Amino acid sequence: MNNRSSFRTKLVSSPYIVWSVLFIIAPLIFVVYYSFTNSSGSFTLENIEALSKYIPTFLRSIWFGIVATIICLVIAFPLAYIISQKTDKIQRTMVMLVMLPMWMSFLIRTYSWMALLQDTGIINSLLAKIGIGPIHMINTSGSVILGMVYNFLPYMIMPIYSVMAKLDRSMVEAAQDLGGNRVAVIRRCIIPMSMPGVVSGITMVFVPSVSTFYISQKLGGGSFDLIGDVIERQFQQSYNYNLGASLSLVLMVLILVCMAVMNRFTGDEEGMVI
Repeated sequence: MNNRSSFRTKLVSSPYIVWSVLFIIAPLIFVVYYSFTNSSGSFTLENIEALSKYIPTFLRSIWFGIVATIICLVIAFPLAYIISQKTDKIQRTMVMLVMLPMWMSFLIRTYSWMALLQDTGIINSLLAKIGIGPIHMINTSGSVILGMVYNFLPYMIMPIYSVMAKLDRSMVEAAQDLGGNRVAVIRRCIIPMSMPGVVSGITMVFVPSVSTFYISQKLGGGSFDLIGDVIERQFQQSYNYNLGASLSLVLMVLILVCMAVMNRFTGDEEGMVI
């Protein structure tokens, strides 16, 4: 009976194993292989040595990702808290409004911001009518970060809301009964219990922000190269797959390190005594 049950378990899980091998493990193997070989397939460290000139690009990508993630967190946490305090019907409506922009294409959303931020765009046209401007907003670092925040903000809101909606209300009521005001309850009770959602949101925003390339191209005008732009050019224009793979490998390692740090941070918070 145990052997039959074990066989059924393996049979049921086999599609997931095949999927993981084909679309997760195999691509990673190819990335590592191309990173340490040249165009003829011979082992080399030239691709890794060539990464030193892209250090400013890596730092810019990480900085933009951190800023966008912090802004998303500042906006998402109170919004998620407000949504979680509403009735079920209002919660469903507000969640739908948060997710509504995601129903549109990523490209359309980014192009829409180009139309809004251009020197002759909608925002400057409205400012001109009241005697202000034009204000140069497009092709700046601020417009790139704005595009990241707008596109990835739902990825921060939803994990935090999902955790807050399931919080034990009795703990919050107990904190209030013990004399805690609203600020103290949020700081000592809501925030620690919401940390799993916060960490998930940070990961879901930071990873695409660091690796994005389309937002920086359209809203930055090519003036702010991010590591995603460099990787995209290596594969689409220079056809230097080896260097592109090495850049992707380093980016992947950086992301894994950040995720490991965040997971460690979550573990410490879960053990906090409130």
